[in-house]
Amino acid sequence: MDDHDTSEHLASYADLLAGELPGAWTSTCHPPEDKDDLAELTDRIWDLDLVAASLATNPLRQAAVLTRTDGAQLTVLDRYDGHDGFLVAALAPRALPDEAYRTVREPDGVAVTDDPFVGAEQVASDLLVRYDTALAQVRHHAVGGVHPSQPDRVVMTWQPDGSVATAPVGETAGAVLVANGFVQDEQSGIYRLDGDDTAAQARAVREIGPQLDALGIGISLRHPATRTAPGTAPPSPAGTPGQASRAR
Repeated sequence: MDDHDTSEHLASYADLLAGELPGAWTSTCHPPEDKDDLAELTDRIWDLDLVAASLATNPLRQAAVLTRTDGAQLTVLDRYDGHDGFLVAALAPRALPDEAYRTVREPDGVAVTDDPFVGAEQVASDLLVRYDTALAQVRHHAVGGVHPSQPDRVVMTWQPDGSVATAPVGETAGAVLVANGFVQDEQSGIYRLDGDDTAAQARAVREIGPQLDALGIGISLRHPATRTAPGTAPPSPAGTPGQASRAR
């Protein structure tokens, strides 16, 4: 199979994989002539295991990038071990400081079957779970004072300026936040709801709770690690900070 055929096969597989993964994903293929893009992808591959070992002996010649609407990205690579299928790895976010990655375990990639429908199940049940958790952790480290969320719980943190910030795990919770007025920072991935209109802010937080609850996701409100002086903390519009609004 020549380079053109292998590029077509990779692109076709990535397109089908993107359509089968949970959430909304798009696919972009980088053929061998995209040397600068491939070099950047090599630097961003978030793996110290299977994929790293493959790249150590087989430099990246082509790849496909899958991008989720919240900015999460995966890459699909060829295998060179004699087996059918592909390798899928997470891509580290751009523009975060090195310190954000300290103590965060790499969401190492996986080998997937040549059947994209089965491959999507492998990625969704394994890699995506670890990737979403690692993303929340590095975003937490990148923006001090924002408590990390969990897959089944969105943790919102009051900020000194009266806004509320959170780093949800996965696209589902993020979509609910955006629909209720939160704005995502593209660099850090942190979602913020400003406090200029406290009545609107309180209403949004109250409405988000039941919407997330219907999806099996809880919600907590907390103060940042460095709390404001007594008497100056912003009022809580949805119960006592730190208490979950969803009954367990």
